Amino acid sequence: MNTVTRNRTQSLSTAAILAIAALGAGITTLGEPATGAPVQIGQPAPDFTAKDSKGNGLTLSQYRGKTVVLEWTNADCPYTHKHYSSGNMQSIQALARKNGVVWLTVISSARGKQGYVNGPAADALTQSRNAVPTAVLLDPSGTLGRLYGAKTTPHMFVIDKNGALQYMGGIDSMATAEVSDIAKAEPFLQEAMLAVAQGSPVAHAVTRPYGCAVKY
Repeated sequence: MNTVTRNRTQSLSTAAILAIAALGAGITTLGEPATGAPVQIGQPAPDFTAKDSKGNGLTLSQYRGKTVVLEWTNADCPYTHKHYSSGNMQSIQALARKNGVVWLTVISSARGKQGYVNGPAADALTQSRNAVPTAVLLDPSGTLGRLYGAKTTPHMFVIDKNGALQYMGGIDSMATAEVSDIAKAEPFLQEAMLAVAQGSPVAHAVTRPYGCAVKY
């Protein structure tokens, strides 16, 4: 290693080194800039038809008149595990239900890739985690994920009662897999969900998602 390379290496922060290592392991700690997403805040959220874990066909438009949360998930991702093992995700889901919010969990992992599950396995996972989504949508083709530009697990979207997208980004402000960081983070998703449900402006409408790359 020459002097210039050594100095550059030594100048990397611990966080940067960990991020590079995570990328090598197939984990993305921050999503792509939100400007690259095919959906825009304040614009109609793309309608879709998708099969849920029980084989039922669901559309976004059937929930018009209600606030809707879309959550991209991968049970084998450590960032997803952070929010489920701590009970944080279930707590926000329960809060959503209390406020009449529809919560659709989406699994876009392709068959044979990390996080892929079939319907019965998805239902078993929901039960074992004590999760309370309105439904779990199976998207092994990645059609729904690409429609929304979902990049990470978790990646969160909030749609208002008129069908317009009002939030997209991370579940919170701390891009780590450490449970202890949840209490320190600003709860972007929860704040946005409640604001939209109450008809109030969203303070942070676009944030960077973090987690494992969606396994298309």
